[in-house]
Amino acid sequence: MTANAGIPISVVNHMEQEQFAETFGGVFEHAPWVAKDVWAHRPFYSCKQLHDQMMTLVRSASEDEVTAFFRGHPDLATRLEVMTPYSVTEQQGAGLSQLTQEEHDLFTGFNRTYTEKFGFPFIMAVRGKGKDEILAAMKIRIQHTVAEERQAALEEIAKVTAFRIGDLVAE
Repeated sequence: MTANAGIPISVVNHMEQEQFAETFGGVFEHAPWVAKDVWAHRPFYSCKQLHDQMMTLVRSASEDEVTAFFRGHPDLATRLEVMTPYSVTEQQGAGLSQLTQEEHDLFTGFNRTYTEKFGFPFIMAVRGKGKDEILAAMKIRIQHTVAEERQAALEEIAKVTAFRIGDLVAE
């Protein structure tokens, strides 16, 4: 996370819960509860500390809650209308909105196989990556055990959300 022209952390710390939840509610895909719950842990001394506290909340959730949270993520290369604005931008940046029909069918097949095996969609921080790198990661990670892949998904979520918070908050 780098310094930017985002919201100063001092302003973040003085937000009312509703404003905080509105500002950060979309950072974790379809999981505004993360922002709502982390608000009580203010003050935050840095963007990193805010993010770390949010990830602590996610990691401390029950297995069923984490699974439901994972299931809130969209398939890669899926219809844009089912994604949050963050995901749309990230997937477009990775070229996933300009796939050929053959590439789309390939991603769809991997998404289906992955979801059948693990019970949630393939999750990857796609910022700065291209479709070939994403597809290669899918091919590797589909070989994981469920436990390995749950851990990998959490690590990828940490990357995605660190980018998003870094875009929102200035140090």
